[in-house]
Amino acid sequence: MPPFKPDSDVLIATIGRPHGVRGLVHLHAATDDPASVEMFGALHDERGVVWTASWVSPGVAALTDAQGNTLPDRTAAERLVNRRLYVARELLPAVEEDEFYHADLIGMTAVSEDGEVLGTVSIVHDYGAGVSIEIDRGLIVPFTLACVPHVDLAHRRVTVVPPVEVEVEGDLDGEVQVRT
Repeated sequence: MPPFKPDSDVLIATIGRPHGVRGLVHLHAATDDPASVEMFGALHDERGVVWTASWVSPGVAALTDAQGNTLPDRTAAERLVNRRLYVARELLPAVEEDEFYHADLIGMTAVSEDGEVLGTVSIVHDYGAGVSIEIDRGLIVPFTLACVPHVDLAHRRVTVVPPVEVEVEGDLDGEVQVRT
C-alpha cells in the first residue's frame, strides 16, 4: 500500500453514500472533469488502501480494491462513506499559465501589496459560485485577479488585496441601504 502523504497528495474524489444494494457508491469528484477520476487509475485513501473507480452512471461508481475485488454489497459501501481518495501530486498533468491546483495554493504565504505578511493560505473554498482562499488569520478573499493579483509558485507567495467591506443596514422586508 502506498503511504498517504498529506503534504503532497491531492484530493481527487470523496466517496458518498451507497447507491443501491450491489456495492455501488455516489462518488463526488474534486476535479473539473469527473471522467479524470477514472483516468487516474489507482487512487489511495488516508490509510494507504488503493482503489480504482469506474463510472457506471453520472455520479455513481463501482470501486475496485488493489486485489481486483469490487465492493460486494451496500454494507461494504456504507463503511467507505466520506473516505477521500487521493493521487500523488507528481502524477497530475501540468496546468496552463495562470491556472493552479488548489493543493499548490495551500501553505503559500499571503502578503499585502506592500509586502506585509498577512498569514498563510490554509484552505481553498470552491462551492461552485467561485473560488476563495482562506488565510489562517481569518481573512477570506475571492480568488480573482482583483483580490489576488499575483501568485508566485516559485517563492510560494500570493499577493492579496482584501476587497472593500460592504455594510448592509435594514432588513429584507423594508428598504435596504448599502454603504461601501
